Amino acid sequence: MFLLKLTAIGLLVYPSTGSHDHLHIQSSNHTPISVERHYLEVPLLDEPLMNEKHYEDVVSHIQNRVYTPPHNAYINEHNRIVPEEAGYKLHERKFRGLVDGFLLSKGSRVIEPPLLTLYPKVDSEILAHIRTQKIGQYVTFFNRHNEERTQNITLATKKINNTVVFPGEVFSFNGVVGKRTKEKGYKKAPVIVRGELSEDIGGGICQVSSTLYNAVDQAGVTILERYHHSKRVPYVPKGRDATVSWYGPDFTFKNAYNQPLLIRAKVAGGQVIITVHSSDLINVKKRKVPSASRELPQEKQVDHSIQN
Repeated sequence: MFLLKLTAIGLLVYPSTGSHDHLHIQSSNHTPISVERHYLEVPLLDEPLMNEKHYEDVVSHIQNRVYTPPHNAYINEHNRIVPEEAGYKLHERKFRGLVDGFLLSKGSRVIEPPLLTLYPKVDSEILAHIRTQKIGQYVTFFNRHNEERTQNITLATKKINNTVVFPGEVFSFNGVVGKRTKEKGYKKAPVIVRGELSEDIGGGICQVSSTLYNAVDQAGVTILERYHHSKRVPYVPKGRDATVSWYGPDFTFKNAYNQPLLIRAKVAGGQVIITVHSSDLINVKKRKVPSASRELPQEKQVDHSIQN
């Protein structure tokens, strides 16, 4: 057993001494913990009254132990649907009832934290329904021997792969891909494509956002936010780019259809390939989008030390 105590630096867990008048909290796959009765009570009162500050510390500690995030269903590299997984969090209302019951009783008590099931947003049934019709596709080309830029492109492409955009939802490239940092594997690209925004970390990301823009534009979505590079970039036709930066421009669009949209994205042999899918029930209004050149974009050297 472990014993919870409040110290100057917060809530700590200590081995229980086995003394009586404790609330013992046991949960599967976790070491049991014990909380002293007087830690949960407001002192110097005849009737037991919850010390709300200490109670919240206990709740926070238990929540951190039992929380399991849900995982969406997704389509793997073999084009098979991998089923969703439910998540769990502490059911705080029921837990409060159990702790109140302990305070109103005598002696120790053993409880198991009640859990609330968290259902994933995307399940196998939804995926099977919206993978049936391809409504948009775009391919761009890059120099796969440029290792740093290829790494950045690959990481960003993986982030948007299997994204489902529900009716009325807004997709944000920066929101889905997240901040491009060294800790996440993104690299400084010493060689970038001419005209491309030279970020300290994450060079090449704009090719992914531009490929996505053309794929979803072909699918007829509502484009909300898109910015051009200050100079033309060669991996898409003139005026077909979508520049992004974590501290600057974003690329966003809205799914105005009455069916969810599925984005599939991959990197293969120097190509960024993005497709958009939905159900057979969608009344798609496609737009004509010019294809990208197969010619590898011209690159240039970048000295990041000058920028820092």
